[in-house]
Amino acid sequence: MSTSKLTIKNSNGEQLHATLELPANKKPVQFAIFAHCFTCSSDLGVVRNISRELTNFGFGVLRFDFTGLGSSEGDFADTNFSHNLKDLRIVNDYLKENYDAPMLLVGHSLGGAAVLIAALQLDNIKAVATIAAPSDPEHVKHLLAHGMDEMALKGEARVSIGGRSFMIKKQFLEDLEKHSLSTVLNKLRKPILILHAPQDSIVGINNAAEIYQSAHHPKSFVSLDGADHLLSDKRDSLYAAKTIGTWAERYLLEDDSVKNRVIDTKGEQVAVHWKSKDIFTTQISNNRHAITADEPVDAGGADLGFSPYELLNAALGACTAMTLKLYAERKKWPLEEVYVYLTHDKRHVDDCEECADRKAKIDHIKKRLEFVGDLSEEQKMRLAEIAALCPVHKTLTSATKIETNY
Repeated sequence: MSTSKLTIKNSNGEQLHATLELPANKKPVQFAIFAHCFTCSSDLGVVRNISRELTNFGFGVLRFDFTGLGSSEGDFADTNFSHNLKDLRIVNDYLKENYDAPMLLVGHSLGGAAVLIAALQLDNIKAVATIAAPSDPEHVKHLLAHGMDEMALKGEARVSIGGRSFMIKKQFLEDLEKHSLSTVLNKLRKPILILHAPQDSIVGINNAAEIYQSAHHPKSFVSLDGADHLLSDKRDSLYAAKTIGTWAERYLLEDDSVKNRVIDTKGEQVAVHWKSKDIFTTQISNNRHAITADEPVDAGGADLGFSPYELLNAALGACTAMTLKLYAERKKWPLEEVYVYLTHDKRHVDDCEECADRKAKIDHIKKRLEFVGDLSEEQKMRLAEIAALCPVHKTLTSATKIETNY
């Protein structure tokens, strides 16, 4: 994954802060824009996680701060929903002029309502995905209820949203009334993916039902069961991203999209790419497939993929399962499924009778097998013996020379 910071001028000449996330090879198959939620920013976890995960599907994703929010210039109090739509169109034009026309819009909460309207206005947009979106932009009024009286009296009021203070003007409320999402959905003829959590306490699940009922096919709904409105649990945002990416492949990505996004191995079997901005997050490809490696959060990583030792375990486990499959087929044994459970750790050589240096540690991999099928105990014992004959197992237990050059 490649990340770069951008600035884009809005309709008033103010600078919008934006971040462009690209696949590791910097060759996106398509571009997407992410619109964040009301009073949020593009650095919110859900925005960052989804944008970065979508790069693994070949997308270049531009996430940006609406005017007056995050690191963007401008006074938030002077903006409104119509202004957000202008920002979206300007960011869309920026991508068209400097990179390529985006084809996917993704929006969270009020940003979801914004991308549905923008999708109708922008011919280059071919699909739109919403996350926890309201079925009517006016839904946001309930967040401002404690400032309504003062707003009616003075024309503006300072309200607290998510523990932060914002000045909201009466014109913001009046502008919301101008936008009817049901009217837009009645006209929109583009694929729509609606993601929403039944437990959302900010924007109720009924909003997703109303959007779905108003939208035309092709339309899809996915329940983010257990998630909160902000998808605070990273697992929820990554699940949403993978769902969006898989769904979008059907409508937007070419059959050879994987080939276009993997790193060139330059004649070797595998290529691995790391950048200092990504902490530990590392991209891996073999000219046909792309995966992400990372370290868990408690080790300083972002937990966006398998750790190196987990990948080592995975290689041994996959090779073991494949070897057992071939052996059982040759023997015509009724082996239906194999589970291989693996754990790697370091152990003191006190546990190793053959080791000379008792103060040292050795690598230890525990491999536990589970078989599904009508197998005798004798057959299971033989399969356990064969498990040690898989090529990766042999490599790990034999003398191996690693040559390093640059």
